[in-house]
Amino acid sequence: MIQNQIVLITGASSGIGAACAKIFADAGAKLILAARRQERLLSLATEVVERFHETSPQIHLLQLDVRDRSAVELAISNLPPEWSDIDILINNAGLSRGLDKLHEGDTQDWDEMIDTNIKGLLYLTRYIVPGMVKRDRGHVVNIGSIAGHQTYPKGNVYCGTKAAVKAISEGLKQDLLGTPIRVTSVDPGMVETEFSQVRFHGDSDRAQQVYHGVTPLTPSDVADVIFFCVTRPTHVNINEVILMPVDQASATLVNRRT
Repeated sequence: MIQNQIVLITGASSGIGAACAKIFADAGAKLILAARRQERLLSLATEVVERFHETSPQIHLLQLDVRDRSAVELAISNLPPEWSDIDILINNAGLSRGLDKLHEGDTQDWDEMIDTNIKGLLYLTRYIVPGMVKRDRGHVVNIGSIAGHQTYPKGNVYCGTKAAVKAISEGLKQDLLGTPIRVTSVDPGMVETEFSQVRFHGDSDRAQQVYHGVTPLTPSDVADVIFFCVTRPTHVNINEVILMPVDQASATLVNRRT
């Protein structure tokens, strides 16, 4: 079902994006891996080719900042013909910056979150979905968050961006009604990735405290759910999945074993 389908993954150089690359490579998909860090993409591509050599992974790398609309348009419009018919778009690129009260927030952090989490997702969708409509097939998977369903203290702008992802996913599904194109939002709770390192601008000690006493989800856990969603029969659309570790009951309620 997935074999030889073209899957474009943004934010592919680490975390959930890299885990998606591995699970889809194992299933024989053709991968377009997009991220800002070219060296990380090259390392991931090498790892995937070596690890899944039995399926002979085909990989096309895109060094891309999803915040740059013209760069996104150029990258998608200039894909080689054998890579241009994208079957699955995984809008995974996203980040959180800072954990401050709104009236004390860093506006540069705000811009980075809004430009990546909302506008970047919109740009990829805008330039890829028309091709899906034309070909009469496709699936868009947006990576949201429990933060898009429940706001938590000092999460203000980040939660706002993920609430936007939820609304955009619902709106896209409505706009594509009457086509066979599917839209899914996968919304995790606590996942141990570089997320907290990025949020706290590289403060490792503070980042580690986020997961203290908790067994969080892994990137592979989320990738498994994404893979499940896109491999359902073509008449089935899984609109939304919320997944959390057993140690978490809501955005603010976490069981920590000291």
